[in-house]
Amino acid sequence: MNTKVLVIDDEMHIVELLKFNLETENYEVDYSYDGFDGFIKAKEIKPDLILLDWMLPNISGIEVLKKIRSDKSLKNTPVIMLTAKNMENDKVEGLEVGADDYITKPFSIKELLARITSVLRRYNLNSTNEENILHSGNLKVDLSKHEVTKGSEKIELTLKEFELLRLLLQNKGKVLSRNYLLDKIWGYEYYGETRTVDVHIRYLRKKIEGENSTVKYIETIRGVGYKID
Repeated sequence: MNTKVLVIDDEMHIVELLKFNLETENYEVDYSYDGFDGFIKAKEIKPDLILLDWMLPNISGIEVLKKIRSDKSLKNTPVIMLTAKNMENDKVEGLEVGADDYITKPFSIKELLARITSVLRRYNLNSTNEENILHSGNLKVDLSKHEVTKGSEKIELTLKEFELLRLLLQNKGKVLSRNYLLDKIWGYEYYGETRTVDVHIRYLRKKIEGENSTVKYIETIRGVGYKID
């Protein structure tokens, strides 16, 4: 069964370009020119990956992404943002909301295809991992269920946050550099964008540690990276 990609973009020529190239690579492609319709279509077809434009009519791509991440049936669907916005703050906003990747228009089809392959590979990594349950104190990560709990409390994480936590737990006691995390989780040349890691770690900490908790799971090694003991 072919991998299903949903394209949500209001520019017809972009949609046609993506559809042609993705279908050439044996992806099954559906599309929408509107954010509201795109979200409804996503719920109907349950795509394996969503390519989402930032600047959409009626509702922005960021708002659509928020709806995706808060929807039980879609929250773990990988999303790559397509946008003309190239400011660092815009990129950070997209990542904070839960985008798995971010590519700026105009983009290379070859690069986009590589990023799609990388995101899908990372997304499927957990299902082939031999150790399905990871622990740190009362924090438990069930890789097969894609579920995180702290005691009896269930914690909702974005895909990137989940992957960061998984990688840190699978390397307990080891310091993982920002560039190592970028390479392993983002899966392509992302050198210099280490703030991306810091943003995700900050949000991950808030979710698993809380605002005022004395229990700290993730330790920052200044100038190097992060680790979990």
